[in-house]
Amino acid sequence: MKFSQVIYTRPDMDKLRRQAGQAADAIRNASCAEEAEKAYLAWDDIAAGYSTQMSICYIRHSVNTEDKYYSDEEEFFDENSPVFTEMNEDIAKALAQSPFRPELEKRFSKVLFTNTDMFLRSFSPAAVPFMQQDNKLISEYEKLIASAQIDFEGEKRTISQLAPFKQSPDDDLRRRAWEAEAGFYMEHSDDLDRIYDQMVKVRTDEAKALGFENYIPLAYLNMTRNCYDADDIARFREDVVRYIVPIADRLYREQADRTGSAYPLKYSDTSLRYRDGNAKPCGTPEEILAAGSRFYHSLSPETGRFFDFMMENELMDVYSRKGKMQGGYCTELPSLECPFIFANFNGTQGDVEVVTHEAGHAFAAYVNRRQRPTDTMLPTIEACEIHSMTMEFFAYSASADFFGKDAEKFRQTHLTDALQFIPYGTMVDHFQHIVYEHPELTPSERIDRWKELTAVYMPWIDLDGSSFWGEGRAWQRQGHIYERPFYYIDYCLAQTVALEFWVLMQSDRKDAFDRYYKLVSLGGRETFRGLVSAAGLDDPFGGALRTVAEKAFETLCGSCGR
Repeated sequence: MKFSQVIYTRPDMDKLRRQAGQAADAIRNASCAEEAEKAYLAWDDIAAGYSTQMSICYIRHSVNTEDKYYSDEEEFFDENSPVFTEMNEDIAKALAQSPFRPELEKRFSKVLFTNTDMFLRSFSPAAVPFMQQDNKLISEYEKLIASAQIDFEGEKRTISQLAPFKQSPDDDLRRRAWEAEAGFYMEHSDDLDRIYDQMVKVRTDEAKALGFENYIPLAYLNMTRNCYDADDIARFREDVVRYIVPIADRLYREQADRTGSAYPLKYSDTSLRYRDGNAKPCGTPEEILAAGSRFYHSLSPETGRFFDFMMENELMDVYSRKGKMQGGYCTELPSLECPFIFANFNGTQGDVEVVTHEAGHAFAAYVNRRQRPTDTMLPTIEACEIHSMTMEFFAYSASADFFGKDAEKFRQTHLTDALQFIPYGTMVDHFQHIVYEHPELTPSERIDRWKELTAVYMPWIDLDGSSFWGEGRAWQRQGHIYERPFYYIDYCLAQTVALEFWVLMQSDRKDAFDRYYKLVSLGGRETFRGLVSAAGLDDPFGGALRTVAEKAFETLCGSCGR
């Protein structure tokens, strides 16, 4: 069925509550593992139906935030998703406490039960009012960003539509585009400060209501950190500063020389990689999608079938337009056994990265679409990001089709970005640790902390005090900080693993894909570290970070060490 033909129906919460109670009772009263399994899987189908309707609503809201019907339905889910989570708590307790748990662990996977135990530690009915308030604040932030209509070069443009101008080799045009975006954020700075301040306080109050000292341990449970902890992340941050920051700084200095920019760089100059312009994809959005089809068909039979499935069923919305939410994502529609890709094409390198990154997520969801229980379809988020970031590297083989004469520019820029992203992503995580360790910080004090971290993780940035970018507010354009706290380090861990796959591709592309497909096919039946081990790769918390950084730098700068 094509997505345009999919019918949305608001879930009946009273009916769901009755069904949840019946399912919990059936699991508790089961006389054998088979009965408990049957009862749980029956509820899993019902829960998948709820998740599917919520995803349909979110997709249709995000493609047009001005559609009042789906905007109102989003408010319904903001209010009722925590209620649905409360229903799941009773079922989770019944499953975790089942006398047949050892047998069920063999059938469903031990990881499912580890994650269930973590969920039970992270939730109680006392959390529901806080979750509802947090959801409303997230929706307010999303609507605010989606409302951007910025006057630039004679037209009103969304933030996404400014992106090509922000990469222009015309210094005046590029810098004015950055200033135009800054103007939007500064116009709404009071709201951005207020919304985030309220989020921090609500999340802290929720954590304390559940018995935690602050929000950080609750966030780790919410993110299902089931095989590492905050101490591991702190050591990872230290390795980033030790091994990645110096290499990233060296690459930015070379970029400044190449483009004739002053070092340290202003934000508006970081985006210009080459004096004659950055790599640009060839052709129209339709032609980019056609090149994507050729790439996936060349990669493997499985990926070819997947991309055909996505195109034939209208499971991608990639065109930027007024009222559309910013950014990109992949979500799942479990009852329909399909994923969905949302993006905003804008004529930049990012368009190709969407066709690879978000499609990497979608490919994993497609491969595991019939896996049950649904919680075993996909792993924890940092492992999901391996799916997407590694697919970006596989697409190097199609760079000439995507970029034509700019293919080499693309490969050099993408590999450079892969390294230079890690310090930024790690800084976002460090910033959030500080914010939630000290929820009493004022908005201006949070800005000061961002500036202090910038000097450590991004010494190539000139914080000259200019509006928004130069005064330490750049974090306010990072939606994850508002919407998905503590998500961002997942990208850094996954990027490390994706770079390991890239190293493998240099010597044996087929072996790299076979290992990747094995990791993807395990879905959520292994932990992040278990998946990395199953693919025969090194632990990102060990020596992998240093090894991949040195290999990438050698490729980018050559043995002469320019």
